[in-house]
Amino acid sequence: MTAEAIQSDLLKAAGITHGFFTRRGGVSQGVYESLNGGVGSKDDPARVNENRRRMAEALGIAGDHLLVPFQVHSAIALQVDAPFAQEERPKCDGLVTTTRGLGLGVTGADCGIILFADAERQIIGAAHAGWKGALTGVLEATIDAMETRGARREAISAALGPTIGGDSYEVGAEFFARFLDAAQDYAQFFKPSARIGHFMFDLPRFIGARVKSAGIGRFESCGVDTYADEARCFSYRRSVHRNEPDYGRLIAAIALV
Repeated sequence: MTAEAIQSDLLKAAGITHGFFTRRGGVSQGVYESLNGGVGSKDDPARVNENRRRMAEALGIAGDHLLVPFQVHSAIALQVDAPFAQEERPKCDGLVTTTRGLGLGVTGADCGIILFADAERQIIGAAHAGWKGALTGVLEATIDAMETRGARREAISAALGPTIGGDSYEVGAEFFARFLDAAQDYAQFFKPSARIGHFMFDLPRFIGARVKSAGIGRFESCGVDTYADEARCFSYRRSVHRNEPDYGRLIAAIALV
């Protein structure tokens, strides 16, 4: 079975090899069914490795050339030029390369998974942006790293994959206050929840606003809510609400081939 992936019209038009892989087309079972890409999950490592091999195959790269960092919800983006072993994964939340044959990947199960490309200069990036990374600057750090490699900010296109949606992400008053402490106009990304003292947070719109403010050329979101779209997406929050023991991870990946 082929690993199923959602394509960005923006990146596809630019001729960039990529995929926002769904949970379909893998070998995992149970709560991980079936294309679980998370080495940090409690899934059988052999099944995760096979799932990742299928993703790499879909991208047209070698299995050990699909690079996914050890994500720590940081604002750190690194440049890579060669494959690294799984046990040597760098602790960061953004990767950038100009090297052909390397696939840059990030995992998510509600957090934003974003792919970047300056197609003309053949510079690509990938970033994992939960609320903390998005707020503290991982998107801008990834764009900065691409510029260091020679990208032109206004020539960069970015696409956001499946992410928890604004109608599914309820947060408390302290969360809301933290964003307002950063910038008062961030109130626009929240709306009142049905529960008093709680809010609904629109993470995809916040991510879009941040990358647009950074001055990139084009941005699009695939518009898929991980919490609501159980058929295609894993969701950490959905697993918590169901008291499930663990959850699978989606992978977004991009490559120069």
